[in-house]
Amino acid sequence: MIRVALVAACLTIGLSAVVAQTNPIVERQNTMKSIGAATRDGAAIAKGEAPFDAAKVQAIFKTYSDSAKKMATLFPDGSQTGDKTTAAPKIWEDQAGFKASLAKFDSEASAASAAATDLASFRTGFGNVTKNCGTCHETYRVKR
Repeated sequence: MIRVALVAACLTIGLSAVVAQTNPIVERQNTMKSIGAATRDGAAIAKGEAPFDAAKVQAIFKTYSDSAKKMATLFPDGSQTGDKTTAAPKIWEDQAGFKASLAKFDSEASAASAAATDLASFRTGFGNVTKNCGTCHETYRVKR
């Protein structure tokens, strides 16, 4: 009986993962959650609430860069509504501008990653990169 329950649980988890991967809205929401987690970690380091850790800093900027590349593919036609999306119609009206914003986020994350050798350089790079978050959210996100 326990084996049956374990198999059922594994199948449920696996099916959930497949559904998330085939649903661009859920996938972009999950990607934004990973950006949010990285930002919380980075803010703690920048504020001195967590120690500067070069590996952690590199992971933060890698999350940003990887997410920017991924997000560019997660707004296909037909994904404008549903699943409590906060994506603004402006994304589909101005795909070039939206993708340029993501490219800038990626580029600045990569540059900040290369430059972050100590707390001071991390703070500078982290500040520059996270400014992009607000700019993109103001233009391409519906406030709820």
